[in-house]
Amino acid sequence: MTHIGAATGEHATQGPEGRQFAVRWAGLTDTGFRRQHNEDSLVTQPPVFAVADGMGGHSHGDLASKAVAEQLGGLGSLEAVEPIDVVEALRRATDVIEKLGDGEGSAGTTVTGCAFAMHEGAPHFAVFNVGDSRTYAMLGERLTRITIDHSVVQELIDAGLLTEEEAETHPEANVVTRGVGAGIDPVPDYFLLPIMPQLRLLVCSDGLTKEVHDIDIERILWEHDDPAAAANALVSAALDNGGRDNVTVIVVDVTRAPTVDDVDRTVPRTTLRDEETRRS
Repeated sequence: MTHIGAATGEHATQGPEGRQFAVRWAGLTDTGFRRQHNEDSLVTQPPVFAVADGMGGHSHGDLASKAVAEQLGGLGSLEAVEPIDVVEALRRATDVIEKLGDGEGSAGTTVTGCAFAMHEGAPHFAVFNVGDSRTYAMLGERLTRITIDHSVVQELIDAGLLTEEEAETHPEANVVTRGVGAGIDPVPDYFLLPIMPQLRLLVCSDGLTKEVHDIDIERILWEHDDPAAAANALVSAALDNGGRDNVTVIVVDVTRAPTVDDVDRTVPRTTLRDEETRRS
């Protein structure tokens, strides 16, 4: 397990009045009850907040998630992140992961997170994911899943061959269709969310979402105003429900934001590769 950044903290920008915003956060991870090693890693270092869930067994998964965390954490010198910054960080991590193999199978990791970004002159969160780790957004009492799992069961759901409830117990529930590693160019999905008052983001590994239903995640986030208290309650809920996997959560609260009277609250969806192609 690797943690880049402070477990709790606050950050405020110093730009023009119309662009100023502030956040506070808390990040927490636990090995759980059935794993001997914690293969999750996390980044809580502005402008990036991210969770990587390592695959490949024991030290391989740990080192794969560490590579992603270190490369994303290396973006800490930036005030805002461009899509290509995330892509290049994941490509550098892929190069590191490629050197981990020793005949025991290839290592890899999922990753999801959010980063400060500018879009059409306004501050946004750039949300990204590869694999089945998730990022959620909460406004008021409503929780919305922003990312879409890259997994076999999600493809079956999208095709109308499986329900969400059936997916939870499907024998291939843990099989992902995208990851960082194995020499494959990482292709994150990319979403933009305006930074607005009272917005809360949850970044987490599937050690949370496979133990705690979205309805209960929503309730826990609503019951705890403090990010650290919310993070602790979420991890505790996952452990209480079995703790069969490593569980990692980051809660990010917007504490100050530009006025949103004229902000388009829709969430456009594209891939980082599409955005990279458009800019080239």
